[in-house]
Amino acid sequence: MRKTQFNIRTQPGFGFIALFTFFALYLPIAALVVYSFNSAESLSQWGGFSTRWFVSAWDNDAVQSAAIRSLVIALWSAALATIAATMAALATTRTEPYRGLTFKYAVINQPLMVPEIVTAVALLIVFSRIKVWTGYSGLGYLVLAHTAFCIPFAYLPIRARLESMDLTLERAAADLYATPWMTFRRVTLPLLRPGIIAGFMLAFVTSLDDVVITEFVKSGGQDTLPTYMLGQLRRETTPEINAIATVFLALSAVLVMIFFFINKRKQ
Repeated sequence: MRKTQFNIRTQPGFGFIALFTFFALYLPIAALVVYSFNSAESLSQWGGFSTRWFVSAWDNDAVQSAAIRSLVIALWSAALATIAATMAALATTRTEPYRGLTFKYAVINQPLMVPEIVTAVALLIVFSRIKVWTGYSGLGYLVLAHTAFCIPFAYLPIRARLESMDLTLERAAADLYATPWMTFRRVTLPLLRPGIIAGFMLAFVTSLDDVVITEFVKSGGQDTLPTYMLGQLRRETTPEINAIATVFLALSAVLVMIFFFINKRKQ
């Protein structure tokens, strides 16, 4: 008896659902990009092609300071989160299974499970007391807050990379009397680099576009680009917001392409 291979693409309605999902996801983004080149001040009426809103956003001092602040926070947070995630991934994969290991997985990934508003309120309570005790109200709180919730985003690709790596080379290095540090630096780290880059980029993007936690933790005059955009939407809105969002989209696409080419070159 001949077996028939199951193919989901031949199922009735699957093509329609796929197309509907595709358009529902990307049509609003396409509309946003198109209207970012709108010469009119209306968000919904087309007045002709123009790049005036990109120039306006570039010349806006508030946008410049918010963008620089967002990049600084995202770079520091992603770097710290990636370092912590790498150490956590090594500690949870380069060991024999033991009681409590599953609990450690749950603790590391807890920020993914807890509603973001809960984390934001908890950080607000803790940092408000620290601000009173120390008198410090700088960007360090935002960096620490972003690092805390970015760790699981960096941890997942790094751990996945470690679990897929062949341990033969590490064992061979140990057999050749390499110290644990030398084995890590010469063998594990080069093989782990794609996972580290993926974790860093994921943490960077997550930090860059965060709104809820940033809104609760930041002090006066510490608007990031997303919180600045949120504040502008509460007032008079112009296609300048569309232009900023389009730049965000382009930056995300560039990061994805960089990661793709890095991985392709290493294969």
